[in-house]
Amino acid sequence: MNNTFEMVAKTLYGLEEILAQELIELGANDVQIGRRVVSFTGNKELLYKANFHLRTALRILKPITTFKAENPDQVYEKVKEINWEEYLPEKKTFAIDAVVHSSAFTHSKFVAYKVKDAIVDWFTERDKKRPIVSVSNPDIQIHLHISHNECTLAFDSSGESLHKRGYRTEEASAPLSEVLAAGMILKTGWKGESNFVDPMCGSGTLLIEAVLIALNIAPGVYRDKYAFEKWDDFDADLFEKISSDDSYEKEFNFKAYGSDISQKAIQAATKNVKNAGLTKYIELKVQALQDIKEAPQKGIIVTNPPYGERLNPRDLIQIYSTFGERLKHVFTGYDAWIISSNLEGFDQIGLKPSSKIRLINGSLTCEFRQYKIFSGKHKEFKKNENRKYDLKKQKK
Repeated sequence: MNNTFEMVAKTLYGLEEILAQELIELGANDVQIGRRVVSFTGNKELLYKANFHLRTALRILKPITTFKAENPDQVYEKVKEINWEEYLPEKKTFAIDAVVHSSAFTHSKFVAYKVKDAIVDWFTERDKKRPIVSVSNPDIQIHLHISHNECTLAFDSSGESLHKRGYRTEEASAPLSEVLAAGMILKTGWKGESNFVDPMCGSGTLLIEAVLIALNIAPGVYRDKYAFEKWDDFDADLFEKISSDDSYEKEFNFKAYGSDISQKAIQAATKNVKNAGLTKYIELKVQALQDIKEAPQKGIIVTNPPYGERLNPRDLIQIYSTFGERLKHVFTGYDAWIISSNLEGFDQIGLKPSSKIRLINGSLTCEFRQYKIFSGKHKEFKKNENRKYDLKKQKK
């Protein structure tokens, strides 16, 4: 139980620091931030907790070995050097998943085949029973990651990507990944101390992730399986203790409010909110941006407007322009956080962002912008902000 080992948590670009903080709060040691990954050390309990509790992790890997290779044949030779009898128990099925970021390796599936061949050949050359490959439901999932010529071979403890929480059975167009949604909310610093508003909520992912954060409910409560449950050393009692412990949950004394012009989107969001068991915390309605006349007294906006891939450019510009107008007239006192890949759309909002964060949504490079909505002129607002800052410093 106290045996510690290295692990790697994979994430989306721009969420590495948030994930590192989550891991530190879980009790991880030796936390190191990489590109789309965070490495750390811990024991079996931490491996289970990481899968169950982390909001911004895509999967948790347990490295077997790292090596350098310039081509698939070298990968094959390096993999064959491993004593696979130690890692693949008899009668266990396995599968290989490969992720490649290298000009020397142009086809991830071909590299995966070479790893599979190396493992099978290791057994056959020693007259041992060869393990069975099972692509659909393997007992052991092996993950190969190649960046340039750096190769890492690891056991995948998660199985299906951790962004697939389990509550989202209905989707509107271009839904956000649950991991990206959670990461965006955590980047704002909001933890449930005010109302949460998404006026272009689609299928409700931001709303659901926000309430999970506010209540401090682990995203793993909706999952029914993890890859580590098929490992020979799986401790069912330990995992049961972790997954049934709700002592860390807290109260949420505000609400999340979602609206969308699409009735179909609100129907999808309603179903997903019900699946998540959060109906009492989330209010939904069909409403166009221009029809928003009032806002909850205290709150934050986090939203994912259309980027333009499926809309007439004129309609898109109107959406951002109308949104900017509503922000100024209805949401005074709010912080509004908006993610988009459409810089022209941002211009139409007509407000100066106080911060910009680069994120990736699917294949699109986006900016996640913060707007402080205030009454009066920006110069006067900045003067007041500086005055508040000076008072804080004096108190210290």
